[in-house]
Amino acid sequence: MPISIVIGGQYGSEGKGKVTHYFAKKYKAAAVIRVGGPNSGHTVINDKGEALIFKHLPTSCIVGGIKSVLPSGHYINLEILEHEIEVSGINDSDLIIDPYAVIISKDDIDKEANSGLIEKIGSTGCGLGSAISKRINRNAKTIFAKDIGGLKKYVSDSNLYLRNLLNQNERVIIEGTQGFGLSLLHSNLYPYSTSRDTTAAGFLSESGLSPMDVDDVIMVIRAFPIRVAGNSGPLKNETTWEDISARSGSEVLFNEFTSVSKKLRRVANFDEEIVKRAIQYNKPTKIVLNHVDYIDIHSQCSRTLNAKVKSFLSEVEIKIKMSIDYIGNSREDILEKMVFEKGIEKFLQVAN
Repeated sequence: MPISIVIGGQYGSEGKGKVTHYFAKKYKAAAVIRVGGPNSGHTVINDKGEALIFKHLPTSCIVGGIKSVLPSGHYINLEILEHEIEVSGINDSDLIIDPYAVIISKDDIDKEANSGLIEKIGSTGCGLGSAISKRINRNAKTIFAKDIGGLKKYVSDSNLYLRNLLNQNERVIIEGTQGFGLSLLHSNLYPYSTSRDTTAAGFLSESGLSPMDVDDVIMVIRAFPIRVAGNSGPLKNETTWEDISARSGSEVLFNEFTSVSKKLRRVANFDEEIVKRAIQYNKPTKIVLNHVDYIDIHSQCSRTLNAKVKSFLSEVEIKIKMSIDYIGNSREDILEKMVFEKGIEKFLQVAN
């Protein structure tokens, strides 16, 4: 089994964490790779019903028997990683860190805090961009995982390990970060972007693996796209959480805060253009649509799709010219879409 890549089709926070967690179990993946750095937090629900947010470890780290891999294209905040190792309870043998993964220094964080990027483009200020810049400039102050004594028990050649898995026909999943609309290279909203390419090809490059191994690209989108708070860039069809909540029939206000900066997210009505561009650049084999309860609150705990949600799904499929393969909401795990067999509508709940 080759490689699956999970990507975001909008501006991030589409629910890639729970999607990766689900497919890691469904495919019985041998390893999950997390690329990028701590400017993106992915949420997953553990067996106790607790929401855990990971900025470094892949969300599958709470599943026994699946290796977590931080490749050379990963940028590490040591304090955050140490906390996640403790919270996840991951075994030492289940975490592999490439020797050339880069360490984000305090100087990197301070440099971004003083750069004005937080105010100018809504940067998280976590130091990732500074660390990438330092690496590109071949700065002698660049620190790698191999230079940190406390990481020694985790450090080994991630490419060699992953290649051996692929040669044994094992499934490997890459958990991408953020969304296509934030790509440094391919977003048409520059400079309102992140410091990396956020396409499937970019994630694959950061993992150090071959395009010849990829057979599955899973694009995750949401019913109402978001951007981070502040001057984070254009957001077509922007609306309010009050408007979305009222239209959904919810008596409780929907609102979301970023898992990294803890700021209230901006939100908008569905925009097919950003998704169509993401499809054009990534050619996904599957599409997951999350947050359908924002369309109708009654779908949150229901095991059937009502007319309002079905109508929205049909409209989205027509607009993006692709089928939605899986759906999910803001609370529960991924649900398979309605499937049709001999004219009989069946609704299948995916096992947790």
